[in-house]
Amino acid sequence: MLLIDRYLLRQLLGPTVLATAALTAVALLSTSLSQLDIIVSQRQSALVFLEVTLLAMPQLINMVMPIALLVAALVALNRLHVEQEIVVCFAGGMSRWRVIAPALRLAGVVTLIALFMNLWVQPAASRQMRETLFQVRTDLASTLVREGEFTEPAPGLTVYAQSVDNGGLIHNLFIHQTKDDGGATTYTADEGRVVKRGDKPVLLMRKGSNQEFSRTGVLNFLSFDEYVFDLSRFLESEEMVHYKPSDRYLHELFFPDLQQIWEKQNRDKMLAEGHARLTTPLYNLTFMSFALLAIIGGGFSRLGYGRRIASIGALAVTVRILGFVIQAGSESEPWLNILQYVVPLGAMALALRGIFKQRVSRFIDVRKRPARIARVQPA
Repeated sequence: MLLIDRYLLRQLLGPTVLATAALTAVALLSTSLSQLDIIVSQRQSALVFLEVTLLAMPQLINMVMPIALLVAALVALNRLHVEQEIVVCFAGGMSRWRVIAPALRLAGVVTLIALFMNLWVQPAASRQMRETLFQVRTDLASTLVREGEFTEPAPGLTVYAQSVDNGGLIHNLFIHQTKDDGGATTYTADEGRVVKRGDKPVLLMRKGSNQEFSRTGVLNFLSFDEYVFDLSRFLESEEMVHYKPSDRYLHELFFPDLQQIWEKQNRDKMLAEGHARLTTPLYNLTFMSFALLAIIGGGFSRLGYGRRIASIGALAVTVRILGFVIQAGSESEPWLNILQYVVPLGAMALALRGIFKQRVSRFIDVRKRPARIARVQPA
């Protein structure tokens, strides 16, 4: 790679990394706000919240990477063109292909990274996030008590607590449990705490009483200093983790197990998701071609390229929305999957055609014309 190629690549690489980091941070912030329910209502720790947020990053990065590449390329190329550095490249004898090659090379590397994340990283992260959210949703121990509310975390079990402090200590606890034979048991305690004894979650109650009313009408009363209420029997659930199409690997999307009823009914959706995994990275090359078309595809302008950049930005948004629409349509009409490839590749071909259609100017624009040299008449 020549020195000028490395220079152009460095000018594009820095803004691309910064734009990707900035847009990912914004998208991550919006996602984390929607996941605050994990801490607020499900009473989970900050580590669980952080884990779920970080597991959403691969999908967010794949979504914002083409946009970040477009923004970074427009900024870098606009500066290079306004400062006439690209004009100098043309004036030095470089072909149009040589000038745009570093940008396309960078877009190609980003495309391969996005493809790797789409095929392996994103499914693995999505599966782990799905399992974590399933554990949070089915974690009876964390949702057992809500301050000032009567809750029914399991059939036949009613729980009330006056307050819960930051350390997890429950104050003025009330539990009412009905039995299958018609009897009932009521527990009251001054304080309690959900802990684990071995591998089983238990509710450790202190300074309370136990009233048991049998089916025959006998009432038994017992006061205690400490009582262990087993929660493991309420945690038994037949519910299983269900992986959505976004959580599955490519071979699972293209070759589903038709013996499974859900996979048989959603075969078209899985096929559309599989093709989207392969075509989404192509938008990195398409958007880089759009950026090159906006700056290099027209003549030099000392006033900037605001209109051209705005038009290309609108075109890029339109193309990406069209891609989402076709992907959604492919879930019911499988023949539309071919258009998932046609849209990014066709848009990239048209952009490159517009770049090479423009004539190359090999003259450097200067603000002042050089003074004419007076001809010296021979004596």
